[in-house]
Amino acid sequence: MSIYRMKLPDVGEGVAEAELVEWLVAVGDEVTPESVLAEVLTDKATVEVASPVLGVVTALHGEPGDMLAVGSDLVEIETTGDGAASNSGTTESAPVPDSLQDGKAPTAAEPDADSAADAVSNEAAAPPARGASVRPRPTAAPAVRARARSLGLDLADLAGSGPGGRIVHADLDRIMAERPSTPNRRSTQTRAVDGAARSEPVRGVRRRIAERLTATWTEVPHITYVDAVDVSDLERLRDELNRQHHERGIRLTMLPFIARAMAIACAEQPRLNAHYDHATETLTTFDAVHLGVATQTDHGLLVPVIRNVEVQGLWDLAAELARVTTSARDGAATRDELTGSTITITSLGALGGLVTTPIVNAPEVAIVGVNKMEIRPVWRDGSFEPRQMFNLSSSFDHRMIDGWDAAMFVQRLRTLLETPALLFMADE
Repeated sequence: MSIYRMKLPDVGEGVAEAELVEWLVAVGDEVTPESVLAEVLTDKATVEVASPVLGVVTALHGEPGDMLAVGSDLVEIETTGDGAASNSGTTESAPVPDSLQDGKAPTAAEPDADSAADAVSNEAAAPPARGASVRPRPTAAPAVRARARSLGLDLADLAGSGPGGRIVHADLDRIMAERPSTPNRRSTQTRAVDGAARSEPVRGVRRRIAERLTATWTEVPHITYVDAVDVSDLERLRDELNRQHHERGIRLTMLPFIARAMAIACAEQPRLNAHYDHATETLTTFDAVHLGVATQTDHGLLVPVIRNVEVQGLWDLAAELARVTTSARDGAATRDELTGSTITITSLGALGGLVTTPIVNAPEVAIVGVNKMEIRPVWRDGSFEPRQMFNLSSSFDHRMIDGWDAAMFVQRLRTLLETPALLFMADE
């Protein structure tokens, strides 16, 4: 027997450290290359770190919430078989496989064969550690696992309806709906304790959100510009397109139209589709519009990305919007899907209120906020008419974007949305 010392692998290009979100094993647990040891967080993407060897966990390094450097000790595993260890009696983990860099857990066939060859060469022939079988771990995203734990559900008892039997949030919703309702005694007990309070550490995605927003709000001087948009004609067009193309199985919302308008406006004002690096005092503008879509999830706000908005049609945009936001909510979004945006849109839908002051998604220099749609009386041709309206509340990095440029950008969005034919004539 020997000890395999696994180090925290490289979980993404340019990443020097990651937050330990949760241990999924304990000392004494038996693991195989199918076993996920821990969840770590970097750049808002939660990554599952799997064992590359078969054996028994003898030590865990770090507590949930700790920041671990890439290459630092993570887990020690007692392995069996003559080829499982190096001459020194220990082995170190291999570099992270490509699938892990995309935010996915590797399968049993994926450990790197170069630096960990000795550790895994005899694992197929070796029996499970201490003669016990290892229960297969259900496939589910980290967010789904966390929610299942909070609900007291064992994922091993559930049948997944996602791709490849993956357990998704809808499966948890189904189980909870089937459970008989029970009286809520906790609220009564809480009321009985006057002034009761609870403290909890801020970890994971919420801690990263807090850090990023604090840095952005501290460093970026914001200017917010608000204007009302009459989308009565656009709403009639949207309803008609949905009626005529209901067989597609995709329903157009307002966001694909706004995304197309943003791509047109950015082509006319490329400094709005840009990143600003204060350290190097460099503004990088982009031809391609990679639209970040602020999405509320069970673990906080994530920003999945729709790439190359400028070359996509409305229905393609609608399909991609549904795909990336669903992936983010299910906790299945990869690191690549959560990075690389050049400008962001945020919307609270029916809860959008009249005005918001969105915070720029640095290093971007602009974010467009969509407020709720409502019927308002509008003065037209000598009388008031009921019109479908919403406000656009957009914020800009005032170091790079002057008030005039911000106003011109929002006014262009307004013109495109109020005259929807322009959305389809911009390339002519």
